Amino acid sequence: MLKEERFEIILKELKDRKKVKFEDLAGQLHVSEDTIRRDIDILHRNGLLSKARGGAILREKDPLTFHDRKSFLTKEKDIIALKTQQFIKNGMTVFMDGGTTICAVVNCMPLDVRLRIITNNYSIIPIVEKFKNVELILLGGNYERDLAVTSGVTTCHEASKYLADVFIMGTCAADPHYGITSVSITDGETKKAMVQSSKKTIALASRNKLSHSEAFKVCEISQVSTLITDLNSDDPQLDSFRKSNLHIV
Repeated sequence: MLKEERFEIILKELKDRKKVKFEDLAGQLHVSEDTIRRDIDILHRNGLLSKARGGAILREKDPLTFHDRKSFLTKEKDIIALKTQQFIKNGMTVFMDGGTTICAVVNCMPLDVRLRIITNNYSIIPIVEKFKNVELILLGGNYERDLAVTSGVTTCHEASKYLADVFIMGTCAADPHYGITSVSITDGETKKAMVQSSKKTIALASRNKLSHSEAFKVCEISQVSTLITDLNSDDPQLDSFRKSNLHIV
């Protein structure tokens, strides 16, 4: 099948279904997910669709909204969430920021875990209710409905009052040379404040966020102690990160 034929099918599926996933299109067109990812990159650059985590959505929708991202990459998020559990210990004070992967991490915690969670992620409130021994501290600030987080000067100032044992950070992009970057300056500043107020930082990144960069700098890769992905730790896609003093899970 010609590349142009794939483009036509992808755009038709998107028009009919409003959103598409890499894995679904790969199965339908009998090509690899990497091929579909490259096709969607081209269509995105030409303004024909908007990329979302794990696929694409119609051009007129905001690809960064929390609700649009909830249905993408659910399998990968669950893998990352399960891998993260080994780093969550009773008695810890933990920073968690926004994002659907963070919600998956919280949902996977043992019911009897004893923690203090400090977060700007208001989507985890109903999840935390089932954990009787978790103290939840919500950071104030400007509420961003599309992302279900607070942000701004107040959020960063309140975060700076704490010292967390670990910051479990959702990422927009992670690159061995350019570090952790974010798609928005407000999100980037919140992450930066949490990095500075934590003893160590764990970055969560699904495979489609690796070796990419966004416009707003959060921190150097050297400031991250552990990188957790949905890939096997020996996957060649992670080779560029191995030169850093980084624990890869």
